[in-house]
Amino acid sequence: MNNNERSITMNTGPKHLFLAIDNVALPFRKNVCLYLNKPTVRPEAVLKPSSFESNAPDNLATHFYGTVLHDAGKFRMWYYACHWGKNPDWTPHLMRQLAKSTGPTFQGPLCYAESDDGITWTKPALGQVLFKGSRDNNVLALPHACVCTAIVIKDEEDPDPARHYKMTYQFFPDQTDPAIEENGGMPTVALAVSPDGLHWKVIGIPFRNQFVEPSSFIKHNGHYVIHFQVMDNWAGYFAEGGTPCGRTGVAHVSCDFTKWPDMLVEAFALAEPEDRGRRSMSGDYDQVHLGVGAASFGNVCVGLYGLWHNARNDNAFGQISCDFGLLISQDGIHFHEPVKGHRFLRREDSLVTPVPGHNFNTILCQANGILNVGDETRIYHGRWRNSGSEARHYSAEVALATLPRDRWGALALNPGTNEGSICSAPITIPSAGCALTVNADGVAGLAVEVLDETFQPIPGFSEGKVTGADGFDCPVIWPGHVLADLKGKVVRFQVRLRRMGDVSPKLFAMNLKANIV
Repeated sequence: MNNNERSITMNTGPKHLFLAIDNVALPFRKNVCLYLNKPTVRPEAVLKPSSFESNAPDNLATHFYGTVLHDAGKFRMWYYACHWGKNPDWTPHLMRQLAKSTGPTFQGPLCYAESDDGITWTKPALGQVLFKGSRDNNVLALPHACVCTAIVIKDEEDPDPARHYKMTYQFFPDQTDPAIEENGGMPTVALAVSPDGLHWKVIGIPFRNQFVEPSSFIKHNGHYVIHFQVMDNWAGYFAEGGTPCGRTGVAHVSCDFTKWPDMLVEAFALAEPEDRGRRSMSGDYDQVHLGVGAASFGNVCVGLYGLWHNARNDNAFGQISCDFGLLISQDGIHFHEPVKGHRFLRREDSLVTPVPGHNFNTILCQANGILNVGDETRIYHGRWRNSGSEARHYSAEVALATLPRDRWGALALNPGTNEGSICSAPITIPSAGCALTVNADGVAGLAVEVLDETFQPIPGFSEGKVTGADGFDCPVIWPGHVLADLKGKVVRFQVRLRRMGDVSPKLFAMNLKANIV
């Protein structure tokens, strides 16, 4: 074996997920190719702005630069609002942060919603903040008024219950008194913790005077990762050779959430034009909007990026639109496309609520919105109406797309072929043993063989049978043997595909689940 592959040897936790779209976990293939799936989009938004007459904090826009968690049987959403007219009840400290904002529209505050089914949402009265004469609203009390992004994780591994919920959000500091925020006026990120996801305490501002607008925040492989974008040399980032660059996905990484090294890493970028004169955030070429919107599934991360179809100058802003591209990662930091240049979700398939007589572009926005619920993968996302200079038509809403669980794409036979195979990267069987299931259709045409690290068959583990009907968790059985017989050994799983009549098998994922001791 070569050293490069040894570096990607994977050891299991309680569960290990091999996705068909993951060409690191499933790198070896013969007569098979990847067929990406297309998500189904609910045409109606799941969360819309409140009515203009309501004086609610989100009577202009409900922006999903936010989060959905399925938490203790309930769906919970954090998002940022926009509203018409300044809130006269902000405290003097918060009012100073808005001193130079002339309106009529205002960005922020952060808000909360919840749902029993993830489709019909309520905006509970939290009573935390006085807003336009009433505390009957869903505003979260924070030390900043002008904010965007509400990126939340639930971290039950933290021994301190007061820190079980962690949030990163972007704020725009006080421009009238720099001594208050001491960060030079650049919008940056604040860190907050909570025991319940409702009552928050800010514990740090790690990147003062540096632009950080989170696109997602995850915990993966024991590290906390904030994904965001840089552009036009912001945060000291340049393209190859010290040239300017357009929007590029980058990340900050921490081992404990409180201390963050003041360095960034490129997470995902699109190619810059050869013409260096076109390179910049205002260049007329596709760029990575917001960065990576990632979700951790234990050993692997799936993400989306905004495929930002840019305009040449600010006067053409209304021409800008944005689709989604699909990403995959082992470390939660460096991402790549399973299929280069593929538009996973086009804005035409998830259009923002239209305005009669107008044809405004839709901009799709990703964040912490990917989660598995039962046999479904849900992709909550934002879509905002790019009305250009027509502020009266500006709006944003939260939308939902779905896939069958983990079925981002399938490995299936090439056209015109009847047999093929797939082989995994090496993985260590846990000491307690484990069981293997497949997420597949056409399971009668699948067989699974266990190989050693050098691709040699292991006696007794050839032609493992996939039992049961097509589905998400089809068990694999080797007569007379179980995977616990191989505990501690480094193995590979080789899947053989065979066309059965008119049915060609499709492998979406494999799950290796450790036995409970």
